[in-house]
Amino acid sequence: MPKTAKQWPFRAISLSRALSRSCSTTTATSAVPPPPPSFPLKHVTRSNFESALADLRSVVRAADFVAIDLEMTGVTSSPWRESFEFDRFDVRYLKVKDSAEKFAVVQFGVCPFRWDSQSLSFIAHPHNFFVFPRQELLVDGSSYEFLCQTTSIDFLAKYQFDFNACINGGISYLSRVQEDEAVTRLNLLYEDCQLGSRHSLKEVRDTPLVSMTDVFFSERMKIRLGEWHDALLRDRNLGSPIKRTLNDSNQPFQTIFFKMRPALALNGFTSHQLKLIQSVSKKHFKDLAYICMNGEGSSSQHLVVYTDSEHDKDLLMKEVKDEHRKGEEMKIKNTIGFRHVIDLLSSEQKLIVGHNCFLDVAHIYSKFFGPLPSTAEKFVTSVNKYFPQIIDTKVLLNANDILQLRMKRSSTSLSSAFSSLCPQIALGSQRSDLFFQSRVKVEVQVDDTRSSIWSSGAKHEAGYDAFMTGCIFAQACSHLGIDFKVFSPTEHLANSEKLQKHMNLLYLSWTNGDTIDLSTGHRTAGILSSSNLKKRYPKILFENIVLVWGFPSKLKAMEIKECVCKVFGPTSVTSIYHLDETAVFVQFGSAELVSEFLVLKETLERNDNAISVLHPLSKLLEGGNTHAADYGTYKEICSSPISKVLFADQAEAVGIKWKTKLVESEVEVRTQDHECSHKQSTVNSDSDSIQKNRRKIDYAIRSSGHDINDSIYDTEIKQISAANL
Repeated sequence: MPKTAKQWPFRAISLSRALSRSCSTTTATSAVPPPPPSFPLKHVTRSNFESALADLRSVVRAADFVAIDLEMTGVTSSPWRESFEFDRFDVRYLKVKDSAEKFAVVQFGVCPFRWDSQSLSFIAHPHNFFVFPRQELLVDGSSYEFLCQTTSIDFLAKYQFDFNACINGGISYLSRVQEDEAVTRLNLLYEDCQLGSRHSLKEVRDTPLVSMTDVFFSERMKIRLGEWHDALLRDRNLGSPIKRTLNDSNQPFQTIFFKMRPALALNGFTSHQLKLIQSVSKKHFKDLAYICMNGEGSSSQHLVVYTDSEHDKDLLMKEVKDEHRKGEEMKIKNTIGFRHVIDLLSSEQKLIVGHNCFLDVAHIYSKFFGPLPSTAEKFVTSVNKYFPQIIDTKVLLNANDILQLRMKRSSTSLSSAFSSLCPQIALGSQRSDLFFQSRVKVEVQVDDTRSSIWSSGAKHEAGYDAFMTGCIFAQACSHLGIDFKVFSPTEHLANSEKLQKHMNLLYLSWTNGDTIDLSTGHRTAGILSSSNLKKRYPKILFENIVLVWGFPSKLKAMEIKECVCKVFGPTSVTSIYHLDETAVFVQFGSAELVSEFLVLKETLERNDNAISVLHPLSKLLEGGNTHAADYGTYKEICSSPISKVLFADQAEAVGIKWKTKLVESEVEVRTQDHECSHKQSTVNSDSDSIQKNRRKIDYAIRSSGHDINDSIYDTEIKQISAANL
C-alpha cells in the first residue's frame, strides 16, 4: 500500500453512491495517461547472438561513438589489494592486472550512438550481452576457473542480475592468443601427420591381445572382414554392382560408399573393440583403410574403406585429413564467440566511451586479446593499437570546470552524473516543465522499434549503464561547445579539438587522481581539483616509505608512530597507513631516515642484549616476526598471482624470508668492495662501514635516552671481521 494511503473503517454505502463513485473513478482514471513502457534494451545470449551480431555490425559502422560497460564477478582478490592512496602508479596497475586476471566478465554492455540530423537527436542502440567463459575447445580437458567476490555477487543479485541467463545462455569466447595457440597446435598436429586418439586418421600399432576374449574377437573380425573383402572383389570381377545395406544403426556392419569407395560402417563397438578391428585390418588387409571421422564419442563415424592401391590409400587418407583439418579450423572459428564484438569495435576504430573504465579496458585486453603485459607502460602501448581513441567520462567530468559547475560539483559516479546532466533522458520524458532541459535529445532503437518515451532502466545492468555513459558523454560534448546541429556526417567526433585534451586519459588510481595517457604512456598526478579529492595524508614520497609487516597485532598506527619517533625524533614520521591488521606503511621525513631505520632494526635483531630489549623499537619487534623493507618489496609482493587474505601471509607465500631488506645493504657493499679491491682496501672499506653504522646506532640509541655500551660495537667489529676470513 502506498505510504500516503489511509486505512478507513468500513461503512456500508448505498448502491447508487457506490456506482456513482465507480463511474467517477473510471472516468478520472481514463484521463490519466498510461505509464511509460519499460526501457528498451536488447538482451543477447547464445540463442540470438548470431543475428544480434549481424545487426550490431551495421549500427557500429554508422555510429559516431560506442559506449561500453562491464559487470564482473569481483574487484579485489584480497583486502590489501584494494586501491590505496599510497599506491604508486606501477603498483596500481599490478592490482588492476590481478583483478582482471582473477575475475570473470558476466555481462557486457555495448551501446552505439549515431547522430540523426533529421530528428536532431542521437539514436542509441543499447545491447546487453550475457557472457560466460565456457570452454568450448577441449584441448587438455581442463576448464576455466575464476574467482567470485561475495560482495560483488550480492551486489549483482540486489539489482536482479539473471545468473541463470548468464550461466546457461552466456556467450563464450576465445582470445586472440588462445586462437593462435589452438591454430598452432592444429598445424603441428598435421605437420606430424598425427591426430588425437579420438580422431585418429593414421594407422596405429597392433593392439596387444590381453585375453582370450580379445583373441576370439579378433579372429571373428578377421573372418568377417575377409568375407566382406572377398565379396567386394568377386562382385567387381563379375561386374556386379555393390549392394548397400539398409541404414540401420543396430547392425554392427553396414556397407556404404565413402568418397566414391565401398566402405564398411562399424556400429555399436566399444573403443577397445574398435582398436582391435583397426589392428586386424592393418595386419591382414593391405587394401583396407581404417578411418575415424569427425565427432566425439558415439557421434564419431568409424569405417573400414576399400582402396584399389597404396596410392589410392594415401590419397584417401590425405582427403580425410584435409577435411578433418577444415572441420577443426571451423570449430576454432566458432569458439571465438563474443570476441567477434570486440574485434568489430577494434577494426572499426570507433571512439570508445566508458566511465571510470581503466579496469574495464584491462578486462577487455585480458579476456579477448591475451595475457596482460607486466608493466603499465607496455599495457598502454598494446591497448592503443586496438583502441586508439578512448574517452573516460569520469575524467572528462572531473577535469572540466564548466561541467563541474553544471553538475554543481556533485558526485561524478555514473548514476549521479546521469541524473545531473540528463534528467529528461533519465525519465524518458517529453515534458517541457522540467527544471533542467537536456541540451541533446536521445532516442532509443532496438531492432526496428524506435522510442523516445520509457521508464528508467535497471541500473548496474551493463546495457543500461552503457546507455547512461553515452548520454553523459553526449551532454558533456554539448556543454563543451560541440554543436551537433551543425555536425556533418563526414566529421569524426573523436577529431574535435574540444575533446583532444581529454582523449585517451584513464584513471590509474581514482583514489589519488593519477591518470595515464594511452597514446603516450605519460602519467599525470592528481588531475582532480582539491575540492573533489580529499586527501587524508600529506604529499606521498615513495622513496621515504618503509613497509613493515608481521608486527604484534595489538599495535595501532599511533603506537607504531610513537615508538619510531622516540628514536628518530618527533617529526621523523609524517604518516602511518594500515594496509591491514598485519602491515603498515611508515612514511619518514627523508629517504636517509628509511636507511637508518632499516639498519637499526637489523642491528637490534642481530644483537640480543639488554639494550635491544629496552630499546623503544622493541615494542615493534616483539615476537620476532616483524619484517621491514622499502617500497620496492611492496611492488614485488603485489606482482605475485598469489592472493592471501592477510598481507603478512601473502609475503610469506611469495617467499620473502629475510627480516629486513636494507635499501643499501652493508653486506652487499662489502661484497662488491671485496670483488673490486685487494684485501687491505676491503678492510679499510669495512672500517668505514663500521664507523658509518656506529654513528647511526649511536644517534638512534642516544635519542632513546639509554646509555651506550661499547660491547655492541665490539660485537659489530667481530662479526664483520669473521665474515671476511
